[in-house]
Amino acid sequence: MAEDPRVVFAVRGITKVYGTGGLTVHALRGVDLDLYLGEFVVLLGASGSGKSTLLNILGGLDSATDGQVRYQEEEITTWSTAQLTEFRRDHVGFVFQFYNLIPSLTARENVALVTDIAVDPMSPEEALRMVDLQDRMDHFPSQLSGGEQQRVAIARAIAKRPGVLLCDEPTGALDVRTGIAVLRAIERINQEFGTTTVVITHNAVIAGMANRVIHISDGLIQRIDVNESRCDAGSLKW
Repeated sequence: MAEDPRVVFAVRGITKVYGTGGLTVHALRGVDLDLYLGEFVVLLGASGSGKSTLLNILGGLDSATDGQVRYQEEEITTWSTAQLTEFRRDHVGFVFQFYNLIPSLTARENVALVTDIAVDPMSPEEALRMVDLQDRMDHFPSQLSGGEQQRVAIARAIAKRPGVLLCDEPTGALDVRTGIAVLRAIERINQEFGTTTVVITHNAVIAGMANRVIHISDGLIQRIDVNESRCDAGSLKW
């Protein structure tokens, strides 16, 4: 399937059905998609369109009902739970709408949870510097703003040097100013490390940052737009 060496993920015919009998929900209805090395992709669609389901299948957090997903020529849809756990640990960074930080640990210690088990991590200090939190490393989550907490979550996600960064509504709980600071951090990771980055959002303004914008509705890809020139996060307004 993924013969192009630039293809990181190759998705073919992915479906996802929840429930049994008459109470079934078709979250994905046959998705075909390639994601490329180093690109910044926005998945755009309304709530319930299937965006998060697709992201969770790519990241090995959920399994497809049918179809194939390949990551760098490895078909992850056939992997065991243990193999998927290793895949997530070694290759995928996740950022969610809510930060999932441990309140009793400092920013540095929250990031160290990942660096202590990763194969080739950067230091917690380096990861926090990447998101401009070098002066807040020893603060606890309660001492940080929402935007700063989200940037700690990004530092934790990228400290393992993942090949892929998957972000599900990373600015959904933030105001515009702090949301832009978070997007700048994600943008920097993508540009400096060449990390394939996928951002889920319902905010169409964020689409301007992407190489490609994938519009999802009712479990299907409706269209894919290509941005000939990307805008930087600091220029966004919503």
